[in-house]
Amino acid sequence: MTDLLLGQVLSFTGDPFVDGPSAARVLTQGAVAIEQGRIAALGEAATLRARYPQARLHDHGRKLISAGFIDAHVHYPQTAIIASWGKRLIDWLNTYTFPEEMRFADPAYAQEIADRYLDLVLARGTTTVCSYATIHPASVDAIFTAARSRGMRIFAGKTCMDRNAPEGLRDTAQSAYDDSKRLLEKWHGKDRLSYVVTPRFSPTSTPEQLAALGALWREYPDCLMQTHLSEQTDEIAWVQSLFPQSRDYLDTYEAQGLLREGAVYGHAIHLTERERARLIEAGASLVHCPTSNTFIGSGLFDMTLAKHLRVGLATDTGGGSNFSMLPTMAAAYEVAQLRGQSLHPAQLWWLATQGSARALRCDDQIGNLAPGMEADLIVVDLASTPAIEQATRRATDLWQALFPTIMMGDDRAITEVWVAGRRRGA
Repeated sequence: MTDLLLGQVLSFTGDPFVDGPSAARVLTQGAVAIEQGRIAALGEAATLRARYPQARLHDHGRKLISAGFIDAHVHYPQTAIIASWGKRLIDWLNTYTFPEEMRFADPAYAQEIADRYLDLVLARGTTTVCSYATIHPASVDAIFTAARSRGMRIFAGKTCMDRNAPEGLRDTAQSAYDDSKRLLEKWHGKDRLSYVVTPRFSPTSTPEQLAALGALWREYPDCLMQTHLSEQTDEIAWVQSLFPQSRDYLDTYEAQGLLREGAVYGHAIHLTERERARLIEAGASLVHCPTSNTFIGSGLFDMTLAKHLRVGLATDTGGGSNFSMLPTMAAAYEVAQLRGQSLHPAQLWWLATQGSARALRCDDQIGNLAPGMEADLIVVDLASTPAIEQATRRATDLWQALFPTIMMGDDRAITEVWVAGRRRGA
C-alpha cells in the first residue's frame, strides 16, 4: 500500500554551503509517496495524487515535510545527567559523566536508558543518531536492541578507555580490540545498524589502545571511527603533555591509523593550520556541537570549514543542553553570528539532515527526500506556538516561515515522525 503525504516539501539537490540556498528545492503544494519503507516519488501534489489514486492520503496542509533529523554525535548514556550544572570539560567528565557511566555495568539499566533516549529523540524528529556507548558491551547491545525494535538506522560503538578514567571504566588495549570486534561482528550491517570504532579521546587511551583500534578499523574499513578532537584549550594542553612526541592533537590519532575517510571527529574547535589541511586531505568528517560548546565553555566552531569538509550537526547529549535538533540549529546560527557568519535557514536545515548524513557517509540512504531513499521523514508545524505563528504569518517565502521555528521551536513543532516508511504511533 502506498502512503501519500501532502504538504510543503523540502529537499536538497546540492550543498547550500557550496551552491547557496538554491540547492534546496521547495514544493509549496508538494507530496511524498512512500512504498515498502522507501520514498517512491516526490513532486507536485496534483501530479502524485493522479499517479497514486489508491494511496492512503495524509494531508498536512501548510506543514513542512522533510527528511528526519540526524544527530551525528551523542552520548546516549548521559541521558539522565543532561543539564547538570557547571564545570569545564575535564571536571564535568569526572563529576557527572563517569559516575553515571559506571551504572551501565547493569544491563537492565543500560536498556532502560537506551529505550528512554530513543523515545525522547524520536518525539523531537530525530530519526538517526551516532552514539557513544560506555566501556560495557551490554551498553552497545542495549542501544542497538532499542534501535532495532524501532526500525531505526543508527550508528554506535563501545567507548574505549584504558587510562585517566575511574576503576570500573577502564579496559585495556587488547580487551578494547576484542570487545569491539565481537560487537562489530554481532551488530554491524544487521537491519539498519552500523558499528562505529570508538576511542573516547586521546587523553583516555594509551597509544597502544589507539593503535589496536586503528588495526581493527583497517580490518573493517567500511565502518566509521568516531572520537573527540580539540574541544577545549586545556584539553589540548593535556594531550600535549600525554603525547609529547606528537605534532598536534590530530597527530595522536593519525599516527595510530585513525585518520582517513570515515573518521568522524566531534567538536574540532581549536584546530591548527596543519590539522585543517590534513583533515581536508584525508576526507574526514567534523561534527559541530554548538549547545555543548557553549554550555561547557569550549569555544566557537568555524563553519567556513563546511565549504571544504563534511560537517554534521549534533546535540552532544548530555554535554549539550537539549535533545532536539531545533535548538541545536538555533545555537549553530548564534555561534556563527559570533564569528561573523550569517547562516541561511537552508544551511541550518541541511546541517541537521543531509549534512549530518554526509558526515556519517550514509547520504545515499537517509537525510534527504528523493526516490529510493529510506523513508525517514518528519512533519513540522510552522505555527506550533502563538509566538512562532505571529512571526510566520508575515512570511513571504518558506525560509521566512521556517526560521522562527528554527530559532524558537521545540517538540511541539514535530507533529509526525516516520521511520522506515512507518508512522510512529500508527
